[in-house]
Amino acid sequence: MSGSNQSNAPASAPEKARPSGCVFRSVLRGSVGFGVVSVAGFAVWAFGGRWLGRHFGEAGLYLACAAVFVGLSGLALRPLVRGPGSLAQFYRIFIPAFALYAAAWCAAWFALGFGAGEWLGSFAGSVVLAAMIGRGLGNIRPLPKASAVVFTLNSAGYFLGGKSFYWMASLAGGGPRSGHSSPWPKLCWGLLYGLGVGAGLGYAFHIFQKDSRPASDV
Repeated sequence: MSGSNQSNAPASAPEKARPSGCVFRSVLRGSVGFGVVSVAGFAVWAFGGRWLGRHFGEAGLYLACAAVFVGLSGLALRPLVRGPGSLAQFYRIFIPAFALYAAAWCAAWFALGFGAGEWLGSFAGSVVLAAMIGRGLGNIRPLPKASAVVFTLNSAGYFLGGKSFYWMASLAGGGPRSGHSSPWPKLCWGLLYGLGVGAGLGYAFHIFQKDSRPASDV
């Protein structure tokens, strides 16, 4: 009798739902997790920017911020990678992906400056980021869709964060320069940037791990 009861139980249902997961959960986890990481990374600039710049130059400041981003991202976002060894797997994918994303962004910004350089950097960096995640997960078929979503969310976080920075800086004393002495405009930029980029990361990790068969959870 126990054998017949087991055969009638819907044992395959949870196993089938587990690999696909929920895109909303992945996006939310990525957004909140990377939002916290980004605030920590921008805090290096907000509280230690002058000291680091004076002793190690602008490159040293960028490296310190990048180290915080990379170091904390695995702790916050490792659940985005399914299966055992998720932390090591996440770092294996994320470290080269984020490094090339930052390199593409910086190259565009240094070449074209504010405005066009920022938009080109967001586009190039988003495509590179999505491509490296797909490559690391062994599935690049959804790359066009993933690139478009990452670019949209990344740009929203970055440019809304920039607007909030200059707005809060102007409230602090009449211009963007006055905001450089206050940490709050920088932390606000970090939060909005992290929420946007993290949402894109959550979506990318989800879509590249989806079963290749048709699914209804996106």
